[in-house]
Amino acid sequence: MGKQIEYIPEHIQQFIKKQHIFFVGTAAKDGRVNVSPKGTDSFRVINKNKIIWLNLTGSGNETAAHLLQDNRMTIMFCAFDGKPLILRLYGTAKIFHQRDEQFKNYSSCFPDNIGSRQIIEMDVDLVQTSCGFGVPLMDFKQDRTMLNDWATQKGKQGIENYWQEKNTKSIDGFNTNIL
Repeated sequence: MGKQIEYIPEHIQQFIKKQHIFFVGTAAKDGRVNVSPKGTDSFRVINKNKIIWLNLTGSGNETAAHLLQDNRMTIMFCAFDGKPLILRLYGTAKIFHQRDEQFKNYSSCFPDNIGSRQIIEMDVDLVQTSCGFGVPLMDFKQDRTMLNDWATQKGKQGIENYWQEKNTKSIDGFNTNIL
């Protein structure tokens, strides 16, 4: 059934490329555990032990707040079509903001998006697969465009104002270091 390995093999990289959604799990030492669904074209495998993903502006900024306190992160993919599979990537992560050189280096890996908030880099130390027999079969219809449309309408200054208003603290009051 399940397997554990210490790197992302090619067949798993191919599985990841086909997925439309992934889930990110983080937690600080205290407070709430956060699990966030992520979509759009925002995930890249850099090598067999490193991934990056583009974190877009949203209603909260829990992942950033948690990673500043404890850099553990889990990413999960589920096969909602085709052969059943659940994939988890475990590791430690770093946050890069637009002001950071590494953000600039990695941003070319993704389509331009005015709502780009951070790029998260994760060093993967464990890859776990499991059967996925209980995951429902679902048909992908299309990506939603509402988040990108909203960010485009707000513009760069509007997004930065939104960060100031909504993204500087987690729901548990932890700093996010966004500004």
